[in-house]
Amino acid sequence: MSDPCPNATGLAALEARLRQDLAWLEWPAKSWVPRRTVDGVAVHDVVIVGGGMAGLAASAMLKRLGVDNHIVLDRATAGSEGPWVSYARMLTLRSPKELTGPAIGLPALTFRAFYEAQHGREAWQRLDRAPRTLWMDYLVWYRKMLELPVQNEVTVVRIDARAEQLLALDLRSPEGPRRILARHVVLATGRDGLGGPFVPEIADSIDRRYWAHTADTIDFDRLKGKRVAVVGAGASAMDNAAVALETGAARLDLFIRRADIPRINKFTGIGSQGVVHGFAGLTDEWKWRFLDHTIKAQTPPPRPSVLRVSAFPQAQFHLASPILALEEHDDHVVVTTPKGRYPTDFIIFGTGFKVDLALRPELAAFAPHIRFWRDRFPAPAGMANEELSDSPDLGDGFEFLEKVPGTCPALSRLHGFNYPATLSHGKLSGDIPAISEGADRLARGIVRALFVEDRERHFENLKAFATPEIIGDEWTDADAPVPRQPAPITST
Repeated sequence: MSDPCPNATGLAALEARLRQDLAWLEWPAKSWVPRRTVDGVAVHDVVIVGGGMAGLAASAMLKRLGVDNHIVLDRATAGSEGPWVSYARMLTLRSPKELTGPAIGLPALTFRAFYEAQHGREAWQRLDRAPRTLWMDYLVWYRKMLELPVQNEVTVVRIDARAEQLLALDLRSPEGPRRILARHVVLATGRDGLGGPFVPEIADSIDRRYWAHTADTIDFDRLKGKRVAVVGAGASAMDNAAVALETGAARLDLFIRRADIPRINKFTGIGSQGVVHGFAGLTDEWKWRFLDHTIKAQTPPPRPSVLRVSAFPQAQFHLASPILALEEHDDHVVVTTPKGRYPTDFIIFGTGFKVDLALRPELAAFAPHIRFWRDRFPAPAGMANEELSDSPDLGDGFEFLEKVPGTCPALSRLHGFNYPATLSHGKLSGDIPAISEGADRLARGIVRALFVEDRERHFENLKAFATPEIIGDEWTDADAPVPRQPAPITST
């Protein structure tokens, strides 16, 4: 049987089908939010900060629910939003290819449909995981097909509260600085959305030219023929080690604090619609127990990523080897672990990210008021966990909550739709598997808030609505008196 979708002609057919699906679903929904202006300036109902996968899914869901007066801002150039073609260095995604991700329930919008339309069904069957750069191509196509209002090369410098129940955003772009107003702001800002890369303090003992974090821009060509050290055993550590080796590193030392590399992906292993929709209903202690166990077990790197490193004979895995000291010697650094001393020319820290609002100047006005789990929930005995304690405590619509009630009501208009939201909502805002469900929950929360706030206007619209559906000549009242007929006039 021949493949029905072997090439780009198939993609054109898929696009036609998707447009028909959207029309049949009356997508986008009718716009219903009253427009507002302040001092002659138009107000956006929602501004989404971040045009990666989470920001695009959030935008799609808002359009689906009739909130069309919104924009998406991203500091990257078009086609390079998110990590996929910047600091992500894996060959393929880690998620299974079958996951529907940001497709918002539309089969023709899935990655599988996008792939099969161009390469055919047999190629899909042979495919192991989605190639990383092709996933970026898919997101670009997704944005185009849904006509999402993304503005690129725009940086949010600061967000402030306004007296008119609004938020003001100071922006910087190639056209210069400007200020816009919004009723709600969504931070769809990824892994480091409320902080930045985590690097152990010991890195301060050496010059910055000797090290980088996996999220940094790294000139791997400069490491050709060099001795490179990588700290960590997670996926990003393995991916960066592999790129260094593939680029020609003379030696690669991988320093792993644990005595073994994690083997089991706990939370993914119990993944289900029950977890997706039920996690938010758990008590605080049960949420903590689930994620504390997951974090302490750690997520293993993908098997292909480890094999990608171990394929090189100059790659050395050092287990039970936490970094005890870093010392500069002439033009290199010596790494000391419990097992020895290792000269190296450059160190890459694959040590993850941290929540630290001091690293987010755009949130300076809100930082003192944002409530974190540490502010109200003492860790259960034996389950102290700094990462969980530093998680923001979010409301039902991912909105930030006040540390002291009444001190910053504008926080209810600021939504954290990024990875640190996991403790409050589950894994709905930072990874592929349930991003559509997370975007749906976010959008419905914003829709509810907008409608309730405009209730007087909507009620006035209700009272003023007077378009009749029937005009009165469609029936006859059987009990109405029959009009008396005038007597006929006769001539004499």
